[in-house]
Amino acid sequence: MSTLNYVESPLSEADAAFSQVIPAGDGWIHKIAAGETLRITDLEGNQAADTFFFDATDLEERYDAQVTIREQGGIYLTTGTALLSNLGNTMLTITADTCGRHDTLGGACAAESNMVRYALAKRFMHNCRDSFLLQMVLSGLPLTKRDLAHNINFFMNVPVTADGGLMFADGVSEAGKYVEMLAERDVHCLISNCPQLNNPCNAYNPTPIRVTIWEARP
Repeated sequence: MSTLNYVESPLSEADAAFSQVIPAGDGWIHKIAAGETLRITDLEGNQAADTFFFDATDLEERYDAQVTIREQGGIYLTTGTALLSNLGNTMLTITADTCGRHDTLGGACAAESNMVRYALAKRFMHNCRDSFLLQMVLSGLPLTKRDLAHNINFFMNVPVTADGGLMFADGVSEAGKYVEMLAERDVHCLISNCPQLNNPCNAYNPTPIRVTIWEARP
């Protein structure tokens, strides 16, 4: 288990160019321009914000969990982490983090995983993969399910067990905790505000998050 790495941001929400609350279970896709800063805030605590990034000029270049883990030499994301693409380019850099640690191993819940992990009847529950796909269609971008890869789970706690497995544990976040990223290039940010009711990642109670964007500073 890594040490939590808390770093607060100097940015004020009063100076933000954009702010939106994403209700529990909803999705969001938005372009973040190079130099802009994106903050995701866990409004009520222990909510999981499943997040993925595409390069805005080349949609075939996207966030890559394996490259990010390999190059930083660690499995958790926090302040200072460069979020790398499948081509090894830095897409965003985490510049502030009051939660301290974020998962990039657990992936997004889906109809199939809900069925396998929990029960056959859970297959039809709302899930992050469906939220991702819906937002991709609504965006008008030429994206399909083939374009989805392993995502980040901001605020989610997924410890690695002694035998190398993953455990979905109680969250380490609290109300008002946030993570902030500087876009190093133009990217499309895709979020599913996780609707999961079957594991303790959000205390079995999905809640809203807020996304905030600041313009590039001169």
